[in-house]
Amino acid sequence: MSSPLSFREGADGEADVSSLSGNPHPPGPLPEGTGVVRHGARHVAIIMDGNGRWAKRRRLPRAMGHRKGVEAVRSLVRALGPLGLECLTLYAFSSENWKRPEDEISDLMALMRAFIRSDLPEFIANDVKLKIVGDYKALAPDIVEMLEDALARTAKGSRTLAVALNYGSRQEIARAAAKAAQAGPVTVDTISAHLDTADLPPLDLLIRTSGEVRLSNFLLWQAAYAEMWFTDVLWPDFTLAHLEEALANFAGRERRYGGR
Repeated sequence: MSSPLSFREGADGEADVSSLSGNPHPPGPLPEGTGVVRHGARHVAIIMDGNGRWAKRRRLPRAMGHRKGVEAVRSLVRALGPLGLECLTLYAFSSENWKRPEDEISDLMALMRAFIRSDLPEFIANDVKLKIVGDYKALAPDIVEMLEDALARTAKGSRTLAVALNYGSRQEIARAAAKAAQAGPVTVDTISAHLDTADLPPLDLLIRTSGEVRLSNFLLWQAAYAEMWFTDVLWPDFTLAHLEEALANFAGRERRYGGR
């Protein structure tokens, strides 16, 4: 999962970042020809995996894979409206990612800063609301300030991009259970009410790229009855067509929630 908006490679270089400074991606129209897909999904989450392997196969610095992954994020965010999705949640940086080499973490944080600066105007123009799940306040103070500014400026958006930063699902569940216990009886409903995602639609579809078939401590509670779709495609190569394929697959599934 990888990049600021594509930070991770599993839960598990020097690249030119000048193209991410300023605003090289001015507000523009959403992609044409998408159309509203009749898939029934409201909330899709993606474990963005494979940036490092994408770079390695091309003999490029690992950081280049993270940068390429950002482009995949942009194409999907622009398609939220045409696809008829209310929410897209992306696993960007896990609480376990702090175990990575210091230089890689530094590069990822620099990329996050650049992404916020360059893409925030497009979020606003396309009516996208930013939400952060996870303990983002543990990040560097300047990043926290940038994120909170972005949260405030996109607060009225009609569709949501939720980004998991410094996120771990087991930690989220433990926090929610503790808060529920302080407030009264601990039940499924009271824990759910204290999750980071409490104000989001129920998770319908969880996607993981790169051929790995595991959840890596991502949305464990929320995925209880979500459909899952795994693909061998590495995240930097993931396109709108792949998401449409996943949604078409979702549309053909029968969801029984334990019933018959």
